[in-house]
Amino acid sequence: MNESSTSPLEIETGAAPAFSIIWLHGLGADSRDFEQLPQMLNLPRQLPIRFILPDAPHRPITLNGGMVMRGWYDLTGMEIVKQEDVSGLDESAGIVDSLVARECARGVPRSHIVVGGFSQGGAVALHYGLRCEEALAGIVGLSTYLPLSGQLAQRIDPNVLSTPIFLAHGLFDPVLALPLGEASRQTLQDNGCDVTWHTYPMPHSVAPEEMTDLSAWLSARVWPEVAIG
Repeated sequence: MNESSTSPLEIETGAAPAFSIIWLHGLGADSRDFEQLPQMLNLPRQLPIRFILPDAPHRPITLNGGMVMRGWYDLTGMEIVKQEDVSGLDESAGIVDSLVARECARGVPRSHIVVGGFSQGGAVALHYGLRCEEALAGIVGLSTYLPLSGQLAQRIDPNVLSTPIFLAHGLFDPVLALPLGEASRQTLQDNGCDVTWHTYPMPHSVAPEEMTDLSAWLSARVWPEVAIG
């Protein structure tokens, strides 16, 4: 079993954080890729948040000729949803679960924990968040897709159906084409999930408007009593 070899990068926006955002980077990146996430989101000052940015394990990626790089799971080809790395997805979900458990031990309840990510990281966030026995505060997936979508109806826990989900995708994404994101959104909605969906005129990247919309969603849907209090 691969394990992340480094401790997660942690950034706190205030003393004694009462909220946590666990954020997963994309394939081949690392925790520093979203080091500016707190500034990008620019959430209300009264939200003391701990951002936790772990590094994915190093693993050979079949799609890239077996090159070893940081990845949450293996990719065997461009037909992403045909041959999916179930064991890799479950392994990475276990990494996230351990981080969630650690936050709970630090005094942050699951109802104050958001799990999200970009691309492969977003796929793991969805995979983990929809199979928990206890709901999280929210799930975020940017430029991503729902892995193992055909199994969702059998594996989703009814307790997590109320978890708000934020999905965003680039209209011109050459890596994970827009129809893949749209199909994921539809599958989630068909299974009763609470999905907020946005698209932006961008490739496989992050846009300022996207961060503004995500920040507004977090304030309005995830922690509204704090944002308006």
